[in-house]
Amino acid sequence: MDTYTITRAFADSWGLLGLFMFFIGVILWVFRPGSTKEYRDTAGIPFRHENAPADDQINAKEVQA
Repeated sequence: MDTYTITRAFADSWGLLGLFMFFIGVILWVFRPGSTKEYRDTAGIPFRHENAPADDQINAKEVQA
């Protein structure tokens, strides 16, 4: 058997199973209990300074220091 045939046989069997298990793991991680609060907080990051823009002068002083 050449390398291509061995690799193809592995990808068709164990590779497919491995990627499927990885997919299921990601789905379980995303929908785990208690993750809703974390995702809502992360989703709101761009809107935290919606009423007033962040003060660029303060940020510039922190970068220079």
